[in-house]
Amino acid sequence: MTSTPGAALATATSASGATSEGGAPLAATGSGRVWPTDPAGFTTARMQAIGHSFEGHALMQVPALAALAKRLFPTKQCRFIKPGATQTSEFDHDSADSAGRSIDEVFARIEEPGSWIALYNVETDPQYRGFLDEVAASVRALVEREEPGMYQVGGFIFVSAPPSVTPFHIDREHNFWLQVRGHKVMSVFDHCDTELVPAADRERFILYGNNVGLRQPGHLQRARDFRVGPGDGVYFPSTSPHMTRCEPGWARPGDGVSISIGVVFYTSATKRHAYVHACNEALRRRGLQPRPPGEVAWLDRLKAPLGRALVDLGRRRGYKPTPSFL
Repeated sequence: MTSTPGAALATATSASGATSEGGAPLAATGSGRVWPTDPAGFTTARMQAIGHSFEGHALMQVPALAALAKRLFPTKQCRFIKPGATQTSEFDHDSADSAGRSIDEVFARIEEPGSWIALYNVETDPQYRGFLDEVAASVRALVEREEPGMYQVGGFIFVSAPPSVTPFHIDREHNFWLQVRGHKVMSVFDHCDTELVPAADRERFILYGNNVGLRQPGHLQRARDFRVGPGDGVYFPSTSPHMTRCEPGWARPGDGVSISIGVVFYTSATKRHAYVHACNEALRRRGLQPRPPGEVAWLDRLKAPLGRALVDLGRRRGYKPTPSFL
């Protein structure tokens, strides 16, 4: 087996053909943007379809991603899903391929059915930090008209071939999720659905990072399915449960890979809500049933400083806050 990405995929480069010293394509700057398909109805509090023009970006092509994966692998930022995973499985993944393959071999065989690799926290790479800044710049005014203080922009890239899935899970950050290549179904659930994910589970996730599983498989019909191709995407707010599936039918030799990126970020509101979650978790341990953040503004204003005090006290006692509080 060849140790470099297949020839059909390796031809996917930027129009300029420019490369860095290490051979990876250089990012174009200022050439892409993200927009809501319903600009008048956009709100950071609700999932909705978006469009984007980053599908041709040099850094989102397979050869550049293969080079990125080699840079990230030593720091365990490449993740490989467990074989046989379904959308309702625990989101269980490892920092090494289950078959022991190198990054070169993984990308050489990336079109094989069921292939799946995720690249985590790509903002740690200088080139991709610039790409994420470009995406964030195109949405900052849209976000900050409602939630000022957009910060800590990060990125998670998923490269897969059908049939494959990303199981049900939630994230702490808001997410502009962009489909760059291939086709996928993104299923998103209401972030306020406490039957699907109980409030106590969300609180533990915000505070301790314990991700949640799908307790009620019968609730799958509650998802809104977004069928996306290159140039499509989805925005969804913090703690929105979501999962994906990459279905057979569209893939062709040389064009059988799905590439998507979640561009994630926090705001002053997500941090305030995190402190409300911290207060609520303490109240719940005392037998109360507190109202979730975002439901009653005046209660949030009371609980947020209490939550901050609890987190600060915990930090002095050895608690390591999750990124929600940083």
